Amino acid sequence: MKKTKKRNAKVKVKEILKALDEHYGTDDRCFLSYEKPHELLIATIMSAQCTDERVNAVSKVLFEKYRSVSDFAHADINELERDIHSVGFYHMKARHIIDACRMLLADYGGEVPSGIDELTGLPGVGRKTANVVRGHIFQIPSIVVDTHVKRVAKRIGLTDETDPEKVEYALEKIIPQDHWILINLQLISHGRSICHSQRPDCDHCFLAGLCRMRL
Repeated sequence: MKKTKKRNAKVKVKEILKALDEHYGTDDRCFLSYEKPHELLIATIMSAQCTDERVNAVSKVLFEKYRSVSDFAHADINELERDIHSVGFYHMKARHIIDACRMLLADYGGEVPSGIDELTGLPGVGRKTANVVRGHIFQIPSIVVDTHVKRVAKRIGLTDETDPEKVEYALEKIIPQDHWILINLQLISHGRSICHSQRPDCDHCFLAGLCRMRL
């Protein structure tokens, strides 16, 4: 019975991944705009409880003004707060950006490290931010758990966990590693376009036949 249940779960995951691939494609892309590794790090710090569209609008001006890790490390905090005011929580985010860049200069020669422990040791950097950087900058298979990934993964039955770190580990166990970066993009896209927080559009969802909300 247990073997059958496990086999059925594997089949379901395979069908879900196939449906996501067909609907959202398999191109690697990032929702945040950046050109340099430290820019993605900073953009992701700013993205906490803020839309990617707003962060990208702020980043466009910000990365013209502050062109290097050193520029951010030596920024005046009051001025940086004004520069990023519209992303919300700007006092905390400005302090994290400056302190993280100071640590990059002091401990890593101004370069963004690739290790999960090194990244999460930076001020304002949790596992979500670290995994965004690892996946897009270093192409290290990483699962990023934001509100969309957490919500959609639970609804379609990929996990019962609610803590982001536990969701990350649960998905790593059932999702093939070559899909780790891709599943982030696909579940985020699905959460934004169909599986909304308050009113999921189940009638038009291509995963309805696989989703435990509809079974």
